Amino acid sequence: MIEQTVAGAKAALAAFVNPEKAAHFPKFFKAGPGQYGEGDIFLGVTVPNVRAVAKEFSGLTEAEIYELMNSAIHEHRLLGLIMLVAKWKKAKTEAAQRELFDFYLRLVHEGRVNNWDLVDTSAPYFGMYLVGKPDDMDLLERLARSDSLWERRASIMFTFASTRAAVLKLGPADFEPTLHIAEILLHDKHDLIHKAVGWMLREVGNRDVEILRKFLSRYAAEMPRTMLRYAIEKLDADERKMWLTKTRTRER
Repeated sequence: MIEQTVAGAKAALAAFVNPEKAAHFPKFFKAGPGQYGEGDIFLGVTVPNVRAVAKEFSGLTEAEIYELMNSAIHEHRLLGLIMLVAKWKKAKTEAAQRELFDFYLRLVHEGRVNNWDLVDTSAPYFGMYLVGKPDDMDLLERLARSDSLWERRASIMFTFASTRAAVLKLGPADFEPTLHIAEILLHDKHDLIHKAVGWMLREVGNRDVEILRKFLSRYAAEMPRTMLRYAIEKLDADERKMWLTKTRTRER
């Protein structure tokens, strides 16, 4: 039986190192000077291989996951998040879910969930904890108004669970969290927020296009062009053209 240790998990990851990808990933994840992922270190391990290691070392504790999350190496943190999501999926009681949600939120606040792939791999799952809890909208609002790019991205990605609530068997779909946070982030300066908000609005439209159209009727003229393009991607060509003519903003 494989010994479940942080050192063992890191060694297992190291067996999948790809020098070519290790050279490419810093460019792909914008880890250069002055970029949003500045200073991040990459082994060059692909996501399927990281997931395989996570499954192999599923016995690691939350304390050991925290150790992984404090690594400077991107794939170590991705590994920790995939493990944490796996624990979340197995948590059945409110107390267990709350503990894991609070742990995840701590990682976000501490800046350990600090690239778009790390947020997108994890926040949609932990957003499930917020479904049907309108009192927690204050939390989403605080995150959306944060100076941290990653807290802001997490705020909108958390809402994916409410949009998908029916599929997740958590109750009826609730689009209000996405629409509300999208309004707060409407004038955000960062392209990564434009893409995430547009994506989540598109998901709303996939389920109720009239709700998306109502949002667009109110905000299309002031939406960043990238956000708008993402939001209308699944509409037909004529309708996309119509909405694009309404925007007064340029690509940022």
